[in-house]
Amino acid sequence: MDKSRLNIGIIEPSHIVFEGLSNILVQTDFHCIIKRLYDLAELENPMMKVAFDIVILNPAVIQNKLKEFRRVKKNKPSIHWLGLIYSFYDQEVLSLLDDVITVLDTQERILQIVSKVSLVSAATSLTKNSEGLTERETDVLKQLIKGFSNKEIADHLNISVHTVMSHRKNITQKTGIKSQSGLTIYAITQKIVTLNNLPPHE
Repeated sequence: MDKSRLNIGIIEPSHIVFEGLSNILVQTDFHCIIKRLYDLAELENPMMKVAFDIVILNPAVIQNKLKEFRRVKKNKPSIHWLGLIYSFYDQEVLSLLDDVITVLDTQERILQIVSKVSLVSAATSLTKNSEGLTERETDVLKQLIKGFSNKEIADHLNISVHTVMSHRKNITQKTGIKSQSGLTIYAITQKIVTLNNLPPHE
């Protein structure tokens, strides 16, 4: 399957919580590689070969280690940090995180937050490292996020359905994203479209 690989580290003392969250995360539009971590020090271990995209942690892990966390965060600028909340935490701790999820959140909201972070990360990476989309692929992408079918896109752009399918395949390969919602977020982060250009939700 052509899905972006997403390396996720989880620092959570509870085995039950870790397993439950892991089972939810594998349902994203990304191919998730999930690794359980036991403390921040593991992230700085030279033997750790995994480049994590996201680290989800229980804020209790950093509650009394803010100086250490700031250092790790500075040394690992590509990591997005999500807090896993199920009790009260000091606002200073939460302000150091990029976003939070709670044990009371629905599966849909958890996936939405993780997907949003993942897509922004992927889009940033593509901006730096890839050739990006061609002008025609961009035209097709704009039609895709409006919900048009292959036939409708072909008609709008005066190209064949086969050509549309070819462009769609290229878009998926370059972005690693298949879903319309994912492509929409990608298009926004890449400034291909603005929120004002998007069709209203029905």
